[in-house]
Amino acid sequence: MTNVQESLQGYTKKMYRNPQKYGSSPYDLVVVHGGPGALGTVAELAKGLSGSCGVLEPFQTSMSIEGQILELKNIIKAHGKLPVTLVGHSWGALLSFMVAARYPGYVKKLIIISSSPFEDNYTSYIMQKRLHRMEEENIEEYIKLSKLMDDPSVKNKDYYFSRFGDLMSEADSFDLVSFPFQGPGFSLDMNRKVRNDATLIRSSGKLLDMGKSIKCPVVAIHGKHDPHPYDGVIGPLSRSLKDFRFFLLDKCGHYPWLERQACDEFYMLIQSEIAV
Repeated sequence: MTNVQESLQGYTKKMYRNPQKYGSSPYDLVVVHGGPGALGTVAELAKGLSGSCGVLEPFQTSMSIEGQILELKNIIKAHGKLPVTLVGHSWGALLSFMVAARYPGYVKKLIIISSSPFEDNYTSYIMQKRLHRMEEENIEEYIKLSKLMDDPSVKNKDYYFSRFGDLMSEADSFDLVSFPFQGPGFSLDMNRKVRNDATLIRSSGKLLDMGKSIKCPVVAIHGKHDPHPYDGVIGPLSRSLKDFRFFLLDKCGHYPWLERQACDEFYMLIQSEIAV
């Protein structure tokens, strides 16, 4: 078991075990955070699912997709009861998809929540929708933060990336409760490096092709209000997967377990899928 240190992100000193564990052994459910580089954003979800089973919350620390695939596989192998149910949120949905394809014997079911699109032609609208929803003062802050994160002379960029994440979470949500963030923090460097990898693998068609190697059932859960278009999930995956089901939640954004008007329906749905 390794330690994830806040020095990686740069604005606190607390240390976290990797993976975090909730509930009791055996740990046959693994919940994977998004970002990339948003370590700890699924802690509340992992806790919420731990009442009926043991849950692992791994932190991805590698600066490449290949590294994150291997990192997640190794954590599942070392700490999980194989095969596991793998639950990925946002970028974590794509990462979990790739792990299920690469190591089919490790995963008995894949649940992807609020996934990023699986094809490039769906990605350009995400930021447009976010900006359309923002108040003028938030747009001004978005522009300021973007400049700070792009300025090579600026230090402690992870702090500004964390604030950027706050703005995006607000724009991504329908009726969000407070966000009880619990984790190592945010890494802008990781976000940009892994996103560059993700753009290449998605635009080449390799990401979707991996679906042909997935042997387990795949379930997608998406909020209707999420600016990440659900068409970019349901269309591509319906074509590439043999066993795929999709659920769309009304009055729900990018974080279904934190949506005041959708969380109960979400938990009923995901718990029923985990139980099967």
